[in-house]
Amino acid sequence: MPATKTVKILDLQGRPIDKITLPAVFATPLRPDVIKRNVLAIQSSRLQPQGRDPMAGKRTSAESRGTGMGIARVPRVKGGGGRAAFAPSTVGGRQPHPPRSEKKIVKRISKKEAHLALLSAIAATASRDAIASRGHKIEDITEFPLIVADSIEELAKTNELEATLTNLGVSSDLYRVKSSRKIRAGRGKSRGRKIKQAVGPLIVVAQDKGIFDAASNLPGVDVSIVNNLNAEMLAPGTHPGRLTLWAKGALEQLNKLYGGGKDA
Repeated sequence: MPATKTVKILDLQGRPIDKITLPAVFATPLRPDVIKRNVLAIQSSRLQPQGRDPMAGKRTSAESRGTGMGIARVPRVKGGGGRAAFAPSTVGGRQPHPPRSEKKIVKRISKKEAHLALLSAIAATASRDAIASRGHKIEDITEFPLIVADSIEELAKTNELEATLTNLGVSSDLYRVKSSRKIRAGRGKSRGRKIKQAVGPLIVVAQDKGIFDAASNLPGVDVSIVNNLNAEMLAPGTHPGRLTLWAKGALEQLNKLYGGGKDA
């Protein structure tokens, strides 16, 4: 994509009010391999190290009774019951290969690769093919990236933001997210992740003037300050091309943050 491409700026009613030249960062080639590595590195940094007590399941005087008794040779507690203990296959016994707290679970990536991944993920928000391949409903959106006037930052009520997104042609994607919500199967319901849903649009602003509160009640919609962007926000699940709405001020800020972009 040429860096000199101009796109329309839309007001909150979806009407074009001006044009802007895209920053050079949008000319960065798509690198899904680097993006995936960066997203996995970000996600792994949130994992909590875990391990097992080295003596777990071993605090017993159980011993095997040997052969010739017509019973399995597993260690058994002393006494009349003959209950098996200590061995991995026994109740309360040790684990055969328990997780160790010393295991390295954080994946590392160089600063240059992380920078390239972020620029590539930003550029992917201007690709209709990349956005459509993620499953976003974009039939009512005519131009990418989707750039909105800075007045979107001042929306403080959910119904106002929802009406604005409808005017901008994002309502189909909001409906996709709402219809995807379902109760997760299994034990995950009781572990803080009861609801499972699709990822919706991302709104990138220069500063928060109330829009964070407005978007908090819209399922799947996220808001981010342009300075806080990372590859995981722009490419959830390691897949680039998230449907992204850029406030005009946030887009202008990209020139100051990542002026020259990345050509390779």
